[in-house]
Amino acid sequence: MRSLPYDIDFRARARRTQGWGLGLLAVAALLWIWLGVLLFAPYETDESGHDCTSRFTSENLHDNESSCVIERDWPELLAVLGASVPVSVIGGVLYTSGSVSHRMAEHLAEVTRLNAASS
Repeated sequence: MRSLPYDIDFRARARRTQGWGLGLLAVAALLWIWLGVLLFAPYETDESGHDCTSRFTSENLHDNESSCVIERDWPELLAVLGASVPVSVIGGVLYTSGSVSHRMAEHLAEVTRLNAASS
């Protein structure tokens, strides 16, 4: 039995939704990688050129006068983390709904084929 035009359109929309979800999950992964670099990589300050240890292992973590702390403060790190959460949640929801929609369309086509064959 042939697929109906609306079935093909439904599957295409499901794949498109799944693709958007996968794209947003990739953006969330990039944000997590960026957070990891900001948190664990040593860096150099812009003004003085001073070499600083990573924020994760810094001994002057609570020294607000240090140029290292001023250069890479917690609000920037939390902003990257905060931006990754809704992007990953929306990406996961879109990917899951696209996968389920596509699978349901395949199941409906199979049931329709079996019903047509048994008639």
